[in-house]
Amino acid sequence: MQERPDLIVCEECDAVHRRPTLRHAEIARCLRCDAELERDTGSRLQHLLPLTVASLIMFVIANSFPIVQIELQGLSSQTTLVGAVMVLNTEGMSLVATLVLATTILFPLVQMLILLYLLLPAARDVRRPGVKTLLRLMQIVRPWGMVEVFLLGVLVALVKLSNMAEVLPGVALWAFGALTILLTVVVSFNPRYLWRILVTAPAGNEKGAP
Repeated sequence: MQERPDLIVCEECDAVHRRPTLRHAEIARCLRCDAELERDTGSRLQHLLPLTVASLIMFVIANSFPIVQIELQGLSSQTTLVGAVMVLNTEGMSLVATLVLATTILFPLVQMLILLYLLLPAARDVRRPGVKTLLRLMQIVRPWGMVEVFLLGVLVALVKLSNMAEVLPGVALWAFGALTILLTVVVSFNPRYLWRILVTAPAGNEKGAP
C-alpha cells in the first residue's frame, strides 16, 4: 500500500484529512469528532532528551536508597523499593510483588530506555534499527507505568503510620516525587509525533521536523 504523507487519519473516528501546515503552538482537530489530529511540537523534542536523562537519574536514586525510615520503641527499620518487593515475595504475596515490580520499576524503566535510545540518534541526525517496534512497545507499556499511584499509596501509608511510630522520609521518597513530575511531562508527549519525526520524515530532516 502506498503511503500518503500528505494525509492524516483521525485516531478516534477514522476520518481522513489533508495534513495541515501548523504555525507555532497550533493544534489541528478533526472536523467530524473534534479529536486532536496534529499539534505543533515546537522545541519539545529537544527538551524531551534532557528530561528523559533526568528521569533516569531520579529513577536510579529512587531505587538505590531507602524510601522511609520507621522508628518504634527504639527499633529502626528501613527498606528500598526492591527490598519491599523481595519481602512481599517471601511473605507469599508473589502476585502483588510482581505487580509492584512491573508497574513501578520495569515498565517505567522500559519507557525511559526506549526514549533515550530513540532520542539520542535523533539528536545526532542518525537513524537506528527497530524504531517502529520500540515505538509500538512504548505505546503498549505506557498505561502500565504507575509510579504516581505507588507514590500516593506510600504517602497515605506514611500518614497512617505517623500516629504509631516516628516516620522519617528517605532520599528515595523525594526522588520518587521528582520522578513522578518528570515522567508526567515525558509521557505526555504523544509517541505518534515521534513516529512522524523518526519514521515517516525523510532521512536527515529529523531536526527540522515540527
